[in-house]
Amino acid sequence: MSVTVLVVDDEAVARRRVTRLLAERSGVRVVGECNGGAAAVEAIETLDPQLVFLDVQMPDIDGFEVLRRIDVENLPAVIFVTAYDQYALRAFEANAVDYLLKPYSPERFSQAVDRALRWIDRGGANDERRLKRLLQALLGAQNAGQTPAGAASRLDRFLVKRRGVGQFVRAEDVDWIEADGNYVRLHVGPASHLVRGTITSCVGRLDPARFVRIHRRFIVNIDRVKELQPWFGGDYVVLLQDGRKLRLSRNFREEFRSRMLGG
Repeated sequence: MSVTVLVVDDEAVARRRVTRLLAERSGVRVVGECNGGAAAVEAIETLDPQLVFLDVQMPDIDGFEVLRRIDVENLPAVIFVTAYDQYALRAFEANAVDYLLKPYSPERFSQAVDRALRWIDRGGANDERRLKRLLQALLGAQNAGQTPAGAASRLDRFLVKRRGVGQFVRAEDVDWIEADGNYVRLHVGPASHLVRGTITSCVGRLDPARFVRIHRRFIVNIDRVKELQPWFGGDYVVLLQDGRKLRLSRNFREEFRSRMLGG
């Protein structure tokens, strides 16, 4: 008898990859897909899947809220899927059935599925208690006003993939950050790392005493700024210590000047 699976992710490409990898395995059957958290709540209650691949960050409600709306006693096995949320990753790593860090390899995916199937085979009693404690801790922090958008979740490090292994890069070591589609590129000395996220979400969680946005595409580490140079037509460029020049947008000029002057 196959284990029933629900796939929840706001990105169609991500959902297709999960379902494709699941199709290569025996003993599992996808019973539904959802592109948002609200739909996932309804699907879990209606379809009663045994396993859910659940994205953490979605445009309507996030993965935490999805699980909060489900009776804890009826929670399925959950494999969280995320990209760079360090607060969530630290918690999931210690307490959840498993998590997948995008982009993940087929081998890592298979390992997560195996772990979840063992959880289901055992009845999930011990892991359910651990997951319940995790949810209570996370939701308790949210109720106390310590959500990931607040100071309690300051983004002090990034989780990056290096040769298939997840490694942490301290935010203070990042020279500048560049928007790259649905990702951001971290520039750390001669190296660069691509992580899922947006410039807006990064600037909202990075230490404002250390990082400043200078353009719709760029955030710079203030400690790496060497000087401000005039450019054509009254514009300016920011010269970094490594010689890199980044354009200073007029929309962010006053904020930049204020921050550099300590205002």
